[in-house]
Amino acid sequence: MKLSQFKFDLPDSLIAHNPVENRDESRLMVLDKKTGAIEHKIFKDILGYFDEKDVMIINNTKVFPARLYGNKEKTGATIEVFLLRELNNELRLWDVLVDPARKIRVGNKLYFGEDDLLVAEVVDNTTSRGRTIRFLFDGTDEEFRRNIEILGETPLPKYIKRKATPEDKERYQTVFAKNEGAVAAPTAGLHFSRELMKRLELKGVDFAEITLHVGLGTFRSVEVEDLTKHKMDSEQFIISQKDADIVNKAIFGKHKVCAVGTTTMRAIESAVSAGRELKAANDWTSKFIFPPYDFSIANCMITNFHPSESTLLMMVAAFGGFENVMKAYEVAVKEKYRFYSYGDAMLII
Repeated sequence: MKLSQFKFDLPDSLIAHNPVENRDESRLMVLDKKTGAIEHKIFKDILGYFDEKDVMIINNTKVFPARLYGNKEKTGATIEVFLLRELNNELRLWDVLVDPARKIRVGNKLYFGEDDLLVAEVVDNTTSRGRTIRFLFDGTDEEFRRNIEILGETPLPKYIKRKATPEDKERYQTVFAKNEGAVAAPTAGLHFSRELMKRLELKGVDFAEITLHVGLGTFRSVEVEDLTKHKMDSEQFIISQKDADIVNKAIFGKHKVCAVGTTTMRAIESAVSAGRELKAANDWTSKFIFPPYDFSIANCMITNFHPSESTLLMMVAAFGGFENVMKAYEVAVKEKYRFYSYGDAMLII
């Protein structure tokens, strides 16, 4: 398929800049992938679509405060430093993005916080905006992490044209987040409240957990018309044997297996055995899913409404059917659903 086939017009007014008051009261579009039929619900109505022994697979990655603001030595210029991933814990080496990048060269030092709570030195250029930096910090790892927590901001996506608030620290995080390492939230999971999860459990629905640390590559734009030539960034994922067993039991029993989010879907599709079962894994994936694609594990999916021409939309179209999903997006725009990270949800069954 071609990039241009995934283009649609989205009014700026439909981009969600804030979460709804209650997590589980965002709107929910339900799409039947066999018939293309659409229903309009509230997210907590999802309870009516799942039964005992069905399984939901959730991504328990935890977002850390990855956006820092520092000052360049000598000039004092303010520099945004976005922490992407830690390369070496002992040396405190990190892959980062810097803005404005033209001012930051190898050898420059950056100072963060009052009394220079953290200091970093640029040790390598990786891309036009990418740098490798080393934090010059002699304390314990626990102290270092605490300083990042103090200095860092919740890494809201750039399209949200406001400063992160204390509320974002809680709301741009799933209620089941536990393994720190993501620079963006697995947004389909943001709709789950603790109360809704408890109600699902009482109904007999099982939860299996995976961890995929979401990086900015998830949101990298596709710049080639021929999708076979696009390359995804690698992201680390972990699936335990216990959770793989939960999923496989549901597959054998012909129950619903629901992938909560595109990150979950990419992880489980990167760990498929020859017998089309889910296998335990601790690996990296650069899997790019677009139509046509034969899914092995999940038979339903929860997802948000994604940007035009994005890899996220392409995966959803592969799962729900290209024509079904593009028609559903037309309906979503017409019905004024809210799009992107803090937006509304879609259940594909």
